[in-house]
Amino acid sequence: MTVSILLFTAWRGVAANKLRAALTMLGVIIGVASVIAMLALGNGARAAVEARFRFLGSDEVQIGSRQKFDDGELAPQGKALTYEDGLKMIEAVALVDDVDMTVSSNGKVRFGRAALDMPLNGVTASALEKIAVAQQVQPVGWPEDRPLTPPALLSRGRFFTFAEVLEGAAVCVLGSETAQDLFGGDDPLGATVWVGRERCLVIGVLVELESADEQQRYSANPNDTFYLPISTAIQWLYEEPPSVNLTAHVTDEAQMDAAKAQITTYLRERHDIVRGADGLYPDDFNLTTRKDILGAQQEAARTFSLLLTAMAAVSLVVGGIGIMNVMLVSVTERTREIGVRLALGARSVDIVGQFLLEAIVISGLGGVLGVIVGVFTIPVAATLNQGLALLAPDSIPLALSIALTTGVVFGLYPALRAARLDPIEALRYE
Repeated sequence: MTVSILLFTAWRGVAANKLRAALTMLGVIIGVASVIAMLALGNGARAAVEARFRFLGSDEVQIGSRQKFDDGELAPQGKALTYEDGLKMIEAVALVDDVDMTVSSNGKVRFGRAALDMPLNGVTASALEKIAVAQQVQPVGWPEDRPLTPPALLSRGRFFTFAEVLEGAAVCVLGSETAQDLFGGDDPLGATVWVGRERCLVIGVLVELESADEQQRYSANPNDTFYLPISTAIQWLYEEPPSVNLTAHVTDEAQMDAAKAQITTYLRERHDIVRGADGLYPDDFNLTTRKDILGAQQEAARTFSLLLTAMAAVSLVVGGIGIMNVMLVSVTERTREIGVRLALGARSVDIVGQFLLEAIVISGLGGVLGVIVGVFTIPVAATLNQGLALLAPDSIPLALSIALTTGVVFGLYPALRAARLDPIEALRYE
């Protein structure tokens, strides 16, 4: 029996009971649509992870203090990272050529009768460059294809210099909203504001900024900011030296592991950390690179995708069981037909091919319809997942191949059962 005849016979067998075939396809349709939608959600989650951590450069090592609970509050474990740790790291660590440092504390800013309680940020002179490179925020209406530079972030004046940071100068830079709240429509450049009990000269104002991620534009306000040199912030805002967030820039990305080892050795010497009896160092700091973060997050995203895909596979198994059930019923109903075919010289392989193709036709049609449903389901899934769903081109052939495989696997047993029928017994079947 030729392939064309087998296909025609299989199609006629499926079309003989359209309602039953349609209901059987329903499980496959749901399973395939679920596979496509779940893979899209997984791809969206991975893309979100990459976008979330793109601000961390591939040549950077983030250094933070390890935390522990002390009387119900988080406190540094061991010695805190200090401003001096960051200053001396450039000279002590050969593979580090720059260190960004930040601290943040709430405080009161006053000018005339206007007073604001707000976060005050102590940063280094390269803070604007870091903001520009990170591209987490941008000037309102900034073109997507235009590179962001530090000068583009300033509306008036300038940012403080390295010399001003080293000497602890009493200068500050205001966010656009902070300037508006303190000065109304007046020009704040050259004005003196009070930070707590200290006088501070305004030397710059940032442009109006917005989050580069449209979904976060209503959850954070990048214009309500106040920047001080980190050395000035430490003197004015803290009674004791605070824990400083450090970001070390490595001279060669290819030697990132060697740089981390040098930083670790340097900090152990600075913090008097020695090897314990168990042979381990009780480090009071953490080193994190973009590779570390993305590796952990991507692994979590992959696990999430596998879990979702496994859930979708359950639907396909249910659909496959439905195919097997319908094909077994079909074999029983057509026992006499099978007996006639065998008596007229049909081979067992022809019977297997006929019923197997029927199962494949059902699963194949269900797969095509499932792809269509899945593609149209992605926008709905995205709204339920904060807009994070991306259709991967390879998910469609993958889903179709899974659907066809389901038809083969679950249609094989009924086909073999039909081929093994005794012709004489089959002809006698009522």
